[in-house]
Amino acid sequence: MIAIIDYGAGNIFSVMNALEYLNIPSVLTADPAQIRTADAIILPGVGAFPDAMRMLGATGLTALLKEEAEKKPFLGICLGMQMLFDKGWEFEETAGLGLIPGEIVKIPDMGLKIPHMGWNQLEIQNPCPMLDGVENGDSVYFVHSYMAQTAPEYVSAFCEYGTEIPALVRRGNICGAQFHPEKSGAVGLRMLKNFYDLSKK
Repeated sequence: MIAIIDYGAGNIFSVMNALEYLNIPSVLTADPAQIRTADAIILPGVGAFPDAMRMLGATGLTALLKEEAEKKPFLGICLGMQMLFDKGWEFEETAGLGLIPGEIVKIPDMGLKIPHMGWNQLEIQNPCPMLDGVENGDSVYFVHSYMAQTAPEYVSAFCEYGTEIPALVRRGNICGAQFHPEKSGAVGLRMLKNFYDLSKK
């Protein structure tokens, strides 16, 4: 069972629908007991970094999520991926979950449209179990205006959009997808299945 964290700032139903399509059991929950007994955790997110961190804090789940993230497969999606880092700079400096070293900054103005929205190709940088069966050049779907700044060792895959944007990050069993795997066709579904399979190993 995958616990999808319900804190009011998630792109929840598309994630649930993708898991249902893959016959992967999931539950939308803010119940600490369900989170502790889940095989894996997904932290979705859309919107602004400060608002999302405040809403997550209001649930009282922040400490629990940081604890459980070290024990089982944990996936942050889009804003949920950004929340994995130490801090974000959207509107104001805001502390993140501190699960992966780095910061969230505005995508630099390189003459391209911001937000970065649409399909873009992945370039694989470091091994990651979520990338099993995924190839360089496979495309996934992005919608974001901010990006991670982190050490190369944590970047499993990136995309080019005026600069190298970390697309898939990883520290141990903690992964983050800047793109939306649930909206990325067969490639995204493959990655969600790979993530679930991690909980069975």
